[in-house]
Amino acid sequence: MAQINPAQSSNDESLKNIFDEAMELYNSLENGKEATNSDPVQMSLRTAITKFEKATNLVSMSEMFSRNESIDEIPTESMQYLLLPALLGTLTLKLCGKNRKDVIDVAEIYFKDFLTRCKDYGLTDLEVPQNNSNNQNIISRPQSEQEKIVSMVQTREAKIKRYKEAKELKEKLANLSKAMSLPNVDDETKREYTTTMLLSFINQAFDELSSIEQEKPILEYMAKHSGEPKPKHREQTTPLKPVIITRDAVQKAVFGAGYPSLPTLTIEEFYDKRVREGTFPAAGTNIPHAKIENAEADADEADKVKKERLIEEDDPEELARQRNMDEYKDDHRRGWGNRHNRS
Repeated sequence: MAQINPAQSSNDESLKNIFDEAMELYNSLENGKEATNSDPVQMSLRTAITKFEKATNLVSMSEMFSRNESIDEIPTESMQYLLLPALLGTLTLKLCGKNRKDVIDVAEIYFKDFLTRCKDYGLTDLEVPQNNSNNQNIISRPQSEQEKIVSMVQTREAKIKRYKEAKELKEKLANLSKAMSLPNVDDETKREYTTTMLLSFINQAFDELSSIEQEKPILEYMAKHSGEPKPKHREQTTPLKPVIITRDAVQKAVFGAGYPSLPTLTIEEFYDKRVREGTFPAAGTNIPHAKIENAEADADEADKVKKERLIEEDDPEELARQRNMDEYKDDHRRGWGNRHNRS
């Protein structure tokens, strides 16, 4: 009988706990009635995103998936983790207080990564949309009126087909959810439930990518023609970056070619980075798994979200506080008060 590695078992349990907690947050956000731009919702969004990112890192480190496999070869309990990029993309689109262009760019990367993985596993045969920027040097001839009409008809038919599929999948998912709530659910039901979720998110991902493509020119137009004066001083926020970790240097090179602006790490680089940050124990030490969340982190996150919202809405008191701080920094240079050991 094969022996179970205690460390591996602990990691699997941590991954499951993190994913389950994030999914609980995700479901509450999807079913909630509170405004998306409210502080509590935005804080929950960021917490869920953080948990899904950590789950993504753990999945990548475990080398759970391979392009050489079929969906039938993936264990039922592991199939749900294929949803991670789609979940991250969906939550990212709901973020407020961030540059909208950055938000849709990151979400687009997540959705395309999700669809590419699903296509590799044979869950869809539809082509994943490619960035127009990758084909800037390709000069295409203008379409004739007949070709434009054919293209419009095909697009409309595809949307109608996806709409019907989405409706059928939603009904099927509702029935399977009831079966999943029963005790002693068999493996076949679990597998069918997860597969249906994947198919549902595939349809949703294509729709979201279509919406993103329509939003891009609007944002470009607004950026060029915006005449609204912006505050002189504005607090710098952390830029959004998608989290995609690769398993080895070869795969890193491959993904780097596909996503030239995307930060990619090998397992060794990722582990060393987490050791430096204090999240993971150093090699050879026997330290229990670090806690993922704590009260101080939640409090800091809530305060950060609140400040970003106030700045985004040009709150007079917050802007005044920022200006006073800037004036103070101008009059009190860093290090001026430190006269120790000076003549």
